[in-house]
Amino acid sequence: MSGARIPNILSIAGSDPSGGAGIQADLKSIAACGGYGMAAIAALTVQNTRGVTGVHTPPADFLTGQLQAISGDIRIDAVKIGMLATAEVIEAVTGWLGTQPGTAVVLDPVLVSTSGDRLLEHDAEAALRRLLPLVTVVTPNTAELAALLGEPEATGWDAVLGQAERLAHRYNVLVLAKGGHLAGGERPDALVGPDGVHAEVSGPRVDTPNSHGTGCSLSSALATLWARCGDWGDALRLARGWLQDALATAGELEVGGGHGPVNHFSALWAGRMAPSADALLSTWWDGIAGLRSRIDSLTFIRGLRDGSLPAGEFHFYLAQDALYLRTYSQVLSRAAQLAPNREEQSFWAAGAVGALQEEANLHRSRLGATGDPEPSPTTSAYLNHLLASDTSYPQLVAAILPCYWLYQDIGRRLAAASSPGNPYADWLDAYSSPEFDEATAAAIATVQQVAFRADATGLAAMRRAFEESSRHELAFFAQTSADAAAGRVAAPREVDADGLVGVPSL
Repeated sequence: MSGARIPNILSIAGSDPSGGAGIQADLKSIAACGGYGMAAIAALTVQNTRGVTGVHTPPADFLTGQLQAISGDIRIDAVKIGMLATAEVIEAVTGWLGTQPGTAVVLDPVLVSTSGDRLLEHDAEAALRRLLPLVTVVTPNTAELAALLGEPEATGWDAVLGQAERLAHRYNVLVLAKGGHLAGGERPDALVGPDGVHAEVSGPRVDTPNSHGTGCSLSSALATLWARCGDWGDALRLARGWLQDALATAGELEVGGGHGPVNHFSALWAGRMAPSADALLSTWWDGIAGLRSRIDSLTFIRGLRDGSLPAGEFHFYLAQDALYLRTYSQVLSRAAQLAPNREEQSFWAAGAVGALQEEANLHRSRLGATGDPEPSPTTSAYLNHLLASDTSYPQLVAAILPCYWLYQDIGRRLAAASSPGNPYADWLDAYSSPEFDEATAAAIATVQQVAFRADATGLAAMRRAFEESSRHELAFFAQTSADAAAGRVAAPREVDADGLVGVPSL
């Protein structure tokens, strides 16, 4: 936590004696995500991994007593609400929340069971809707989202987002739209407000039968991580990364013969820290905002945008880029060798092949059959950095990422601003294509998962590698004569009488 204040998170929910859902899952999730958990028990259940066979609801005034005892003594930074079984219990929570203005509240509405059965009586559902205006974020599954609106359950992601926006507008809340119950290999989630999507995160579905308590765990993690970082979008990204790991390692537990729990403490038991904003790649990207602005100001980039870049300058750049891509392909192959799972191995291996194809299709078509030049000092420095980064898989993929992300960002914006007849349209099209967008998104998602798995030391090394590669990208683009003359890059270069750029021997 690095000296940061540990947030106090209150869970109001039912218990699960098997430990996988309800209050027990909430407390584990809160602790795993760096918070101090408190619990006011709204119901007692008889259940295990195979199902629920009984529910006992204590008197509502007893729940009110628990809530008043906690709030009268302890600072509450966020509240997570789960199972509230009766209208009287819901009204008790609603009344107490009215005495806690400004408190962030995450509601995981328990309306529909996994089998599709409605769990609340009509009067309790009506009371739950009266609670919604006091909530900050509501996290229904697709069946619960439809029930809250009185609509049929959505079967596609666009329809889920539409329902989430309608619910958000009706009650002036944020809605966490969840795609976990939809068909397909991707599992999207999105925070949706009355004005549309605020943040969207997607990733591959984890194939595991051990998903008991997933909704409880995600909503508790969301409340805790918001209290730590102060941003709901960042909290969602962090919570998703944590839960992805907890699901992927759930098979390591041996709990019950039904749907087992997620592995809440997998990161802790592996020696890793609680989810931190430092692990979010969005913070890495924001951290190089100044460098990205410097790239935009380069003569080379401006010349690509309006087509005024001298042909000799572009010829030099392409020759160096062809040299770069050859070694870059080897580096991607090395990442595939080091990757810990088949999905990441396949992604980096495909990237290695793609880098060679890019060299053949784009570079050779412009460079012709001319021999390879010597690598410039700038090119050599970048490649040496990449080759030296293969001491660990996390550091290597972090070093690789800027070549995807910066090129995609630059190519997309330059292509949008380019005018017809631009002589460099083929280069701009290559880096603004849907295929390159898809590859870049996959690279970001892959490295993000690696960052979520890293410990504090590894995460710091990853970020340094990412930032160093980004600096090398700036230098690589800044090799034109005008940029070099302006002191934007240290590598010396010469231009011959024909306007072609020569490279000093190393």
